[in-house]
Amino acid sequence: MQTMKAALVAAITVAALTCYLLPSAAEESGRVALIVSIDGAIGPASASYVKEALAKASERRAEVVLLRMNTPGGLNSSMREIIADVLASPIPVIGYVAPSGAHAASAGTYILYATHIAAMAPGTNIGAATPVQIGGPLPGLPGGTPDKDGKDKKDEPKDAMTAKATNDAVAFIRSLAELRGRNADWAEKAVREAATLSANGALEAHAIDLVARDQAELLRQLDGRVVEVAGGKTQRLATKDAVVEAVDPGRISRFLAVITDPNVAFILLMIGIYGLIFEFMSPGAVAPGVVGAICLLIGLYALNLLPVNYAGFALMLVGLVLLTIEAFNPTVVIGLGGIIAFVLGALMLFRGEAPGYQLSWWVIGITAAVFSGFALVVLGSLRRVRTAPALVGAKAMRGLPAEVLDWNGNEGHVFAHGERWRARGAETFKPGETVEVANVIDLTLLIRRAPARTGEGGPS
Repeated sequence: MQTMKAALVAAITVAALTCYLLPSAAEESGRVALIVSIDGAIGPASASYVKEALAKASERRAEVVLLRMNTPGGLNSSMREIIADVLASPIPVIGYVAPSGAHAASAGTYILYATHIAAMAPGTNIGAATPVQIGGPLPGLPGGTPDKDGKDKKDEPKDAMTAKATNDAVAFIRSLAELRGRNADWAEKAVREAATLSANGALEAHAIDLVARDQAELLRQLDGRVVEVAGGKTQRLATKDAVVEAVDPGRISRFLAVITDPNVAFILLMIGIYGLIFEFMSPGAVAPGVVGAICLLIGLYALNLLPVNYAGFALMLVGLVLLTIEAFNPTVVIGLGGIIAFVLGALMLFRGEAPGYQLSWWVIGITAAVFSGFALVVLGSLRRVRTAPALVGAKAMRGLPAEVLDWNGNEGHVFAHGERWRARGAETFKPGETVEVANVIDLTLLIRRAPARTGEGGPS
Protein backbone atom coordinates (compact mmCIF):
# COMPACT_ATOMS: atom_id res chain seq x y z
CA MET A 1 0.00 0.00 0.00
CA GLN A 2 2.80 2.38 0.93
CA THR A 3 4.56 1.52 -2.34
CA MET A 4 1.46 2.45 -4.37
CA LYS A 5 1.14 5.77 -2.54
CA ALA A 6 4.80 6.56 -3.15
CA ALA A 7 4.44 5.70 -6.85
CA LEU A 8 1.33 7.89 -7.17
CA VAL A 9 3.07 10.85 -5.50
CA ALA A 10 6.08 10.39 -7.79
CA ALA A 11 3.85 10.30 -10.92
CA ILE A 12 2.03 13.49 -9.87
CA THR A 13 5.35 15.22 -9.17
CA VAL A 14 6.77 14.22 -12.56
CA ALA A 15 3.60 15.42 -14.34
CA ALA A 16 3.67 18.76 -12.52
CA LEU A 17 7.35 19.29 -13.32
CA THR A 18 6.72 18.41 -16.95
CA CYS A 19 3.88 20.95 -17.23
CA TYR A 20 6.07 23.57 -15.56
CA LEU A 21 9.19 22.94 -17.60
CA LEU A 22 7.69 22.47 -21.08
CA PRO A 23 6.88 26.16 -21.68
CA SER A 24 10.33 27.12 -20.40
CA ALA A 25 11.93 24.63 -22.74
CA ALA A 26 10.00 26.13 -25.63
CA GLU A 27 11.15 29.59 -24.66
CA GLU A 28 14.78 28.53 -24.17
CA SER A 29 14.80 26.94 -27.60
CA GLY A 30 13.67 30.28 -29.06
CA ARG A 31 10.51 28.85 -30.58
CA VAL A 32 8.31 31.74 -29.55
CA ALA A 33 6.57 33.95 -32.11
CA LEU A 34 5.45 37.33 -30.79
CA ILE A 35 2.61 39.14 -32.59
CA VAL A 36 2.54 42.94 -32.81
CA SER A 37 -0.63 44.42 -34.34
CA ILE A 38 -0.81 47.87 -35.95
CA ASP A 39 -4.44 48.62 -36.67
CA GLY A 40 -5.03 52.21 -37.73
CA ALA A 41 -2.91 55.25 -38.45
CA ILE A 42 0.81 55.01 -37.71
CA GLY A 43 1.93 57.58 -35.16
CA PRO A 44 4.06 58.04 -32.03
CA ALA A 45 2.05 55.42 -30.15
CA SER A 46 2.68 52.82 -32.90
CA ALA A 47 6.41 53.60 -32.92
CA SER A 48 6.61 53.24 -29.13
CA TYR A 49 4.61 49.98 -29.25
CA VAL A 50 6.87 48.41 -31.90
CA LYS A 51 10.02 49.49 -30.02
CA GLU A 52 8.75 47.93 -26.79
CA ALA A 53 7.74 44.71 -28.58
CA LEU A 54 11.11 44.31 -30.34
CA ALA A 55 12.94 44.89 -27.05
CA LYS A 56 10.78 42.23 -25.40
CA ALA A 57 11.38 39.83 -28.31
CA SER A 58 15.13 40.31 -27.91
CA GLU A 59 14.92 39.61 -24.17
CA ARG A 60 12.78 36.51 -24.76
CA ARG A 61 15.01 35.39 -27.65
CA ALA A 62 11.92 34.88 -29.74
CA GLU A 63 12.13 33.05 -33.04
CA VAL A 64 10.28 35.78 -34.99
CA VAL A 65 8.13 38.85 -34.52
CA LEU A 66 4.97 38.93 -36.63
CA LEU A 67 4.17 42.57 -37.43
CA ARG A 68 0.53 42.36 -38.48
CA MET A 69 -0.65 45.54 -40.23
CA ASN A 70 -3.90 47.09 -41.33
CA THR A 71 -3.13 50.77 -41.81
CA PRO A 72 -3.96 53.64 -44.18
CA GLY A 73 -0.52 55.15 -43.47
CA GLY A 74 0.65 57.68 -40.94
CA LEU A 75 3.32 60.13 -39.91
CA ASN A 76 6.63 60.09 -41.72
CA SER A 77 8.63 60.52 -38.50
CA SER A 78 6.93 57.56 -36.79
CA MET A 79 7.31 55.42 -39.91
CA ARG A 80 11.06 56.04 -39.98
CA GLU A 81 11.36 55.23 -36.26
CA ILE A 82 9.67 51.87 -36.82
CA ILE A 83 11.83 51.09 -39.86
CA ALA A 84 15.02 51.97 -37.95
CA ASP A 85 13.99 49.61 -35.12
CA VAL A 86 13.13 46.82 -37.59
CA LEU A 87 16.47 47.16 -39.41
CA ALA A 88 18.38 47.09 -36.11
CA SER A 89 16.44 44.15 -34.68
CA PRO A 90 18.41 40.94 -33.97
CA ILE A 91 15.08 39.09 -34.17
CA PRO A 92 13.58 38.54 -37.66
CA VAL A 93 10.52 40.73 -38.22
CA ILE A 94 7.84 39.29 -40.50
CA GLY A 95 5.54 41.88 -42.06
CA TYR A 96 2.02 40.50 -42.53
CA VAL A 97 -0.86 42.46 -44.03
CA ALA A 98 -3.93 40.82 -42.54
CA PRO A 99 -6.76 39.91 -42.16
CA SER A 100 -8.49 39.74 -45.52
CA GLY A 101 -9.78 43.20 -46.41
CA ALA A 102 -6.84 44.94 -44.73
CA HIS A 103 -4.31 47.15 -46.46
CA ALA A 104 -0.85 48.61 -45.85
CA ALA A 105 -0.96 51.88 -47.73
CA SER A 106 1.46 54.79 -47.71
CA ALA A 107 3.72 54.42 -44.62
CA GLY A 108 2.60 50.79 -44.26
CA THR A 109 4.18 49.96 -47.64
CA TYR A 110 7.56 51.33 -46.55
CA ILE A 111 7.43 49.34 -43.30
CA LEU A 112 6.45 46.16 -45.16
CA TYR A 113 9.42 46.62 -47.48
CA ALA A 114 11.72 47.00 -44.46
CA THR A 115 10.71 43.72 -42.82
CA HIS A 116 12.88 40.63 -43.22
CA ILE A 117 10.04 38.69 -44.86
CA ALA A 118 6.93 40.36 -46.31
CA ALA A 119 3.63 38.48 -46.45
CA MET A 120 0.01 39.28 -47.23
CA ALA A 121 -3.33 37.57 -46.72
CA PRO A 122 -5.61 37.07 -49.74
CA GLY A 123 -7.92 40.04 -50.30
CA THR A 124 -5.42 42.63 -49.05
CA ASN A 125 -3.48 45.34 -50.90
CA ILE A 126 -0.42 47.57 -50.59
CA GLY A 127 0.87 50.70 -52.32
CA ALA A 128 -0.19 54.34 -52.72
CA ALA A 129 3.06 55.40 -51.06
CA THR A 130 3.12 58.96 -52.41
CA PRO A 131 4.13 61.48 -49.72
CA VAL A 132 0.79 63.10 -48.83
CA GLN A 133 2.27 66.37 -47.60
CA ILE A 134 3.54 67.20 -51.09
CA GLY A 135 0.09 68.06 -52.43
CA GLY A 136 -0.80 68.78 -56.03
CA PRO A 137 -0.22 66.60 -59.07
CA LEU A 138 2.94 64.57 -59.31
CA PRO A 139 5.25 64.34 -62.27
CA GLY A 140 4.01 61.96 -64.92
CA LEU A 141 0.40 62.27 -63.77
CA PRO A 142 -2.46 64.14 -65.43
CA GLY A 143 -3.00 67.63 -64.14
CA GLY A 144 0.56 68.95 -64.39
CA THR A 145 1.45 72.57 -64.99
CA PRO A 146 0.43 73.60 -68.51
CA ASP A 147 3.12 74.92 -70.83
CA LYS A 148 2.79 77.73 -73.37
CA ASP A 149 0.98 75.41 -75.80
CA GLY A 150 -1.59 74.46 -73.16
CA LYS A 151 -0.14 70.95 -72.69
CA ASP A 152 0.79 69.51 -69.34
CA LYS A 153 4.46 69.42 -68.44
CA LYS A 154 4.31 65.81 -67.34
CA ASP A 155 8.08 65.49 -66.98
CA GLU A 156 8.47 68.42 -64.56
CA PRO A 157 7.56 68.49 -60.85
CA LYS A 158 5.22 71.19 -59.62
CA ASP A 159 7.97 72.85 -57.56
CA ALA A 160 11.34 72.24 -55.98
CA MET A 161 9.85 71.03 -52.67
CA THR A 162 7.72 68.46 -54.49
CA ALA A 163 10.76 67.14 -56.34
CA LYS A 164 12.80 67.05 -53.16
CA ALA A 165 10.19 65.15 -51.14
CA THR A 166 9.40 62.74 -53.99
CA ASN A 167 13.03 61.93 -54.75
CA ASP A 168 13.81 61.43 -51.07
CA ALA A 169 10.88 59.01 -50.70
CA VAL A 170 11.89 57.14 -53.86
CA ALA A 171 15.50 56.79 -52.71
CA PHE A 172 14.35 55.56 -49.30
CA ILE A 173 11.98 52.87 -50.54
CA ARG A 174 14.44 51.75 -53.25
CA SER A 175 17.13 51.32 -50.60
CA LEU A 176 14.76 49.13 -48.57
CA ALA A 177 13.86 47.10 -51.67
CA GLU A 178 17.53 46.51 -52.52
CA LEU A 179 18.31 45.56 -48.91
CA ARG A 180 15.58 42.89 -48.86
CA GLY A 181 15.90 41.85 -52.53
CA ARG A 182 12.44 43.02 -53.58
CA ASN A 183 11.09 44.80 -56.65
CA ALA A 184 12.58 48.31 -56.48
CA ASP A 185 11.01 49.48 -59.75
CA TRP A 186 7.47 48.83 -58.53
CA ALA A 187 8.34 50.46 -55.20
CA GLU A 188 9.34 53.61 -57.07
CA LYS A 189 6.13 53.44 -59.05
CA ALA A 190 4.15 53.21 -55.78
CA VAL A 191 5.74 56.48 -54.70
CA ARG A 192 5.66 58.44 -57.96
CA GLU A 193 2.32 57.20 -59.32
CA ALA A 194 0.58 55.96 -56.15
CA ALA A 195 0.46 52.45 -57.67
CA THR A 196 -1.20 49.63 -55.71
CA LEU A 197 -1.12 45.84 -55.84
CA SER A 198 -3.30 43.02 -54.55
CA ALA A 199 -1.76 40.15 -52.60
CA ASN A 200 -1.33 37.87 -55.63
CA GLY A 201 -0.18 40.79 -57.79
CA ALA A 202 2.42 41.75 -55.19
CA LEU A 203 3.67 38.16 -55.06
CA GLU A 204 3.97 37.98 -58.85
CA ALA A 205 5.74 41.37 -58.94
CA HIS A 206 8.12 40.14 -56.24
CA ALA A 207 7.10 43.01 -53.97
CA ILE A 208 6.41 40.47 -51.18
CA ASP A 209 7.66 36.96 -50.35
CA LEU A 210 4.56 35.03 -49.26
CA VAL A 211 0.79 34.86 -49.41
CA ALA A 212 -0.75 33.12 -46.40
CA ARG A 213 -4.43 32.73 -45.53
CA ASP A 214 -3.88 32.87 -41.79
CA GLN A 215 -1.28 33.00 -39.09
CA ALA A 216 -0.83 29.21 -38.81
CA GLU A 217 -0.22 28.87 -42.54
CA LEU A 218 2.24 31.76 -42.42
CA LEU A 219 4.29 30.08 -39.67
CA ARG A 220 4.36 26.82 -41.65
CA GLN A 221 5.63 28.62 -44.76
CA LEU A 222 8.26 30.50 -42.77
CA ASP A 223 9.73 27.31 -41.31
CA GLY A 224 13.17 26.58 -42.77
CA ARG A 225 13.65 29.95 -44.51
CA VAL A 226 16.99 31.72 -44.05
CA VAL A 227 17.06 35.45 -43.28
CA GLU A 228 19.79 37.97 -42.56
CA VAL A 229 19.35 39.98 -39.36
CA ALA A 230 21.21 42.99 -37.94
CA GLY A 231 24.97 42.57 -37.90
CA GLY A 232 25.02 40.48 -41.07
CA LYS A 233 24.13 37.26 -39.24
CA THR A 234 22.04 34.64 -41.02
CA GLN A 235 19.35 32.69 -39.23
CA ARG A 236 17.28 29.69 -40.26
CA LEU A 237 13.72 30.02 -39.01
CA ALA A 238 12.08 27.25 -37.01
CA THR A 239 8.50 28.39 -36.70
CA LYS A 240 6.50 25.26 -37.40
CA ASP A 241 5.85 24.46 -33.74
CA ALA A 242 6.47 27.94 -32.31
CA VAL A 243 4.43 29.13 -29.34
CA VAL A 244 2.44 32.17 -30.49
CA GLU A 245 1.99 35.08 -28.06
CA ALA A 246 0.43 38.51 -28.58
CA VAL A 247 2.25 41.55 -27.24
CA ASP A 248 -0.04 44.16 -25.73
CA PRO A 249 0.92 47.87 -25.81
CA GLY A 250 2.62 49.12 -22.64
CA ARG A 251 1.40 52.00 -20.48
CA ILE A 252 3.48 54.57 -22.34
CA SER A 253 2.17 53.40 -25.72
CA ARG A 254 -1.44 53.48 -24.49
CA PHE A 255 -0.92 56.96 -23.03
CA LEU A 256 0.57 58.20 -26.32
CA ALA A 257 -2.29 56.61 -28.26
CA VAL A 258 -4.76 58.73 -26.28
CA ILE A 259 -3.04 62.12 -26.21
CA THR A 260 -1.73 62.03 -29.80
CA ASP A 261 -5.26 61.78 -31.14
CA PRO A 262 -5.57 65.28 -32.68
CA ASN A 263 -9.07 65.70 -31.24
CA VAL A 264 -7.92 64.83 -27.71
CA ALA A 265 -4.84 67.06 -27.97
CA PHE A 266 -7.03 69.91 -29.18
CA ILE A 267 -9.50 69.55 -26.30
CA LEU A 268 -6.68 69.31 -23.72
CA LEU A 269 -5.21 72.50 -25.12
CA MET A 270 -8.50 74.37 -24.81
CA ILE A 271 -9.15 73.14 -21.26
CA GLY A 272 -5.63 74.19 -20.29
CA ILE A 273 -5.91 77.70 -21.74
CA TYR A 274 -9.32 78.46 -20.26
CA GLY A 275 -8.41 76.88 -16.92
CA LEU A 276 -5.54 79.36 -16.60
CA ILE A 277 -7.73 82.26 -17.73
CA PHE A 278 -10.32 81.36 -15.08
CA GLU A 279 -7.58 81.12 -12.42
CA PHE A 280 -6.23 84.56 -13.33
CA MET A 281 -9.75 85.98 -13.21
CA SER A 282 -10.44 84.46 -9.77
CA PRO A 283 -7.12 84.08 -7.94
CA GLY A 284 -7.23 81.50 -5.19
CA ALA A 285 -9.66 79.09 -6.87
CA VAL A 286 -6.63 76.76 -7.27
CA ALA A 287 -8.45 73.85 -8.99
CA PRO A 288 -8.90 75.58 -12.38
CA GLY A 289 -5.24 76.63 -12.37
CA VAL A 290 -3.94 73.18 -11.46
CA VAL A 291 -6.16 71.34 -13.95
CA GLY A 292 -5.48 73.95 -16.62
CA ALA A 293 -1.70 73.78 -16.19
CA ILE A 294 -1.66 69.97 -16.35
CA CYS A 295 -3.92 69.84 -19.42
CA LEU A 296 -1.96 72.59 -21.17
CA LEU A 297 1.38 70.85 -20.64
CA ILE A 298 0.02 67.49 -21.84
CA GLY A 299 -1.58 69.20 -24.85
CA LEU A 300 1.66 70.97 -25.75
CA TYR A 301 3.58 67.69 -25.40
CA ALA A 302 1.11 66.03 -27.77
CA LEU A 303 1.45 68.92 -30.26
CA ASN A 304 5.21 68.42 -30.19
CA LEU A 305 4.69 64.85 -31.44
CA LEU A 306 2.18 65.78 -34.15
CA PRO A 307 2.54 67.67 -37.46
CA VAL A 308 1.42 71.09 -36.23
CA ASN A 309 0.96 74.24 -38.27
CA TYR A 310 2.05 76.97 -35.85
CA ALA A 311 0.31 79.66 -37.90
CA GLY A 312 -2.98 77.89 -37.09
CA PHE A 313 -2.02 77.69 -33.41
CA ALA A 314 -1.26 81.44 -33.35
CA LEU A 315 -4.59 82.18 -35.04
CA MET A 316 -6.40 80.14 -32.38
CA LEU A 317 -4.70 82.13 -29.62
CA VAL A 318 -5.74 85.38 -31.33
CA GLY A 319 -9.32 84.11 -31.40
CA LEU A 320 -9.22 83.25 -27.68
CA VAL A 321 -7.80 86.68 -26.82
CA LEU A 322 -10.54 88.39 -28.84
CA LEU A 323 -13.22 86.33 -27.08
CA THR A 324 -11.76 87.32 -23.70
CA ILE A 325 -11.75 90.99 -24.71
CA GLU A 326 -15.37 90.63 -25.81
CA ALA A 327 -16.27 89.38 -22.32
CA PHE A 328 -14.90 92.61 -20.78
CA ASN A 329 -15.87 95.01 -23.54
CA PRO A 330 -18.99 93.74 -25.37
CA THR A 331 -18.98 94.92 -28.98
CA VAL A 332 -20.26 91.82 -30.88
CA VAL A 333 -17.74 92.56 -33.65
CA ILE A 334 -14.74 91.54 -31.52
CA GLY A 335 -16.52 88.38 -30.36
CA LEU A 336 -17.51 87.41 -33.90
CA GLY A 337 -13.94 88.01 -35.07
CA GLY A 338 -12.66 85.85 -32.22
CA ILE A 339 -14.94 82.95 -33.17
CA ILE A 340 -13.91 83.17 -36.85
CA ALA A 341 -10.21 83.33 -35.96
CA PHE A 342 -10.57 80.38 -33.56
CA VAL A 343 -12.33 78.14 -36.12
CA LEU A 344 -9.90 79.01 -38.92
CA GLY A 345 -6.95 78.35 -36.63
CA ALA A 346 -8.40 74.99 -35.59
CA LEU A 347 -8.81 74.00 -39.24
CA MET A 348 -5.19 74.95 -39.93
CA LEU A 349 -3.75 73.50 -36.70
CA PHE A 350 -2.80 70.05 -38.01
CA ARG A 351 -1.18 69.73 -41.41
CA GLY A 352 -2.87 67.20 -43.70
CA GLU A 353 0.28 65.11 -43.74
CA ALA A 354 -1.15 61.71 -42.99
CA PRO A 355 -4.51 59.95 -42.79
CA GLY A 356 -5.95 59.66 -39.32
CA TYR A 357 -4.41 62.90 -38.07
CA GLN A 358 -7.05 65.49 -38.91
CA LEU A 359 -9.42 67.29 -36.58
CA SER A 360 -13.08 66.31 -36.65
CA TRP A 361 -15.51 69.00 -37.81
CA TRP A 362 -17.78 68.02 -34.93
CA VAL A 363 -15.01 68.57 -32.38
CA ILE A 364 -14.14 71.96 -33.86
CA GLY A 365 -17.78 73.10 -33.92
CA ILE A 366 -18.68 71.88 -30.44
CA THR A 367 -15.46 73.20 -28.91
CA ALA A 368 -15.90 76.60 -30.56
CA ALA A 369 -19.49 76.83 -29.29
CA VAL A 370 -18.64 75.70 -25.74
CA PHE A 371 -15.63 77.93 -25.28
CA SER A 372 -17.27 80.92 -26.95
CA GLY A 373 -20.16 80.53 -24.51
CA PHE A 374 -17.66 80.17 -21.68
CA ALA A 375 -15.88 83.38 -22.67
CA LEU A 376 -19.06 85.38 -23.20
CA VAL A 377 -21.11 84.08 -20.27
CA VAL A 378 -18.73 83.03 -17.49
CA LEU A 379 -16.05 85.66 -18.02
CA GLY A 380 -18.77 88.27 -18.58
CA SER A 381 -20.38 87.29 -15.28
CA LEU A 382 -17.06 87.63 -13.49
CA ARG A 383 -16.61 91.09 -15.00
CA ARG A 384 -20.07 92.16 -13.82
CA VAL A 385 -19.39 90.82 -10.33
CA ARG A 386 -16.14 92.76 -10.12
CA THR A 387 -17.77 96.03 -11.23
CA ALA A 388 -21.00 95.64 -9.21
CA PRO A 389 -21.42 97.49 -5.88
CA ALA A 390 -20.16 95.61 -2.85
CA LEU A 391 -22.79 93.67 -0.91
CA VAL A 392 -20.80 93.02 2.28
CA GLY A 393 -17.95 94.67 4.19
CA ALA A 394 -17.01 98.31 4.69
CA LYS A 395 -17.83 99.31 1.12
CA ALA A 396 -21.34 97.94 1.47
CA MET A 397 -21.94 100.01 4.65
CA ARG A 398 -21.05 103.39 3.16
CA GLY A 399 -24.11 105.54 2.46
CA LEU A 400 -26.51 103.35 4.44
CA PRO A 401 -29.02 105.07 6.77
CA ALA A 402 -28.64 104.54 10.52
CA GLU A 403 -30.81 105.44 13.55
CA VAL A 404 -29.15 107.07 16.54
CA LEU A 405 -29.80 105.04 19.73
CA ASP A 406 -27.80 107.14 22.19
CA TRP A 407 -25.23 109.91 21.90
CA ASN A 408 -22.71 111.57 24.25
CA GLY A 409 -20.34 114.24 22.94
CA ASN A 410 -18.98 112.93 19.66
CA GLU A 411 -19.74 109.22 20.07
CA GLY A 412 -22.56 106.86 20.83
CA HIS A 413 -24.46 103.92 19.34
CA VAL A 414 -26.56 103.57 16.21
CA PHE A 415 -28.74 100.91 14.62
CA ALA A 416 -27.67 100.12 11.03
CA HIS A 417 -28.06 97.17 8.69
CA GLY A 418 -30.06 95.29 11.36
CA GLU A 419 -27.26 95.55 13.96
CA ARG A 420 -26.22 97.81 16.88
CA TRP A 421 -22.95 99.62 16.14
CA ARG A 422 -20.59 101.90 18.02
CA ALA A 423 -20.43 105.23 16.19
CA ARG A 424 -18.50 108.49 16.13
CA GLY A 425 -19.22 111.81 14.45
CA ALA A 426 -18.14 115.43 14.29
CA GLU A 427 -21.62 116.70 15.21
CA THR A 428 -24.08 116.22 18.02
CA PHE A 429 -27.04 113.95 17.31
CA LYS A 430 -30.25 113.19 19.16
CA PRO A 431 -31.62 109.68 19.84
CA GLY A 432 -34.04 108.63 17.13
CA GLU A 433 -32.40 110.86 14.52
CA THR A 434 -31.63 109.30 11.12
CA VAL A 435 -28.03 109.71 9.97
CA GLU A 436 -25.82 108.32 7.20
CA VAL A 437 -22.77 106.04 7.42
CA ALA A 438 -19.74 107.82 5.98
CA ASN A 439 -17.11 105.13 6.62
CA VAL A 440 -16.18 102.12 8.74
CA ILE A 441 -12.95 102.01 10.78
CA ASP A 442 -12.41 98.67 12.50
CA LEU A 443 -15.83 98.08 14.13
CA THR A 444 -16.81 101.73 14.53
CA LEU A 445 -19.05 103.65 12.14
CA LEU A 446 -18.22 107.21 11.19
CA ILE A 447 -21.56 108.93 10.72
CA ARG A 448 -22.71 112.26 9.36
CA ARG A 449 -25.97 114.09 9.04
CA ALA A 450 -28.04 112.70 6.16
CA PRO A 451 -28.26 115.18 3.26
CA ALA A 452 -31.68 116.63 2.52
CA ARG A 453 -33.47 114.75 -0.24
CA THR A 454 -33.95 116.53 -3.55
CA GLY A 455 -37.46 117.85 -3.95
CA GLU A 456 -38.25 118.09 -0.25
CA GLY A 457 -39.91 121.40 0.58
CA GLY A 458 -39.39 123.56 3.65
CA PRO A 459 -41.97 124.24 6.37
CA SER A 460 -45.12 125.88 5.24
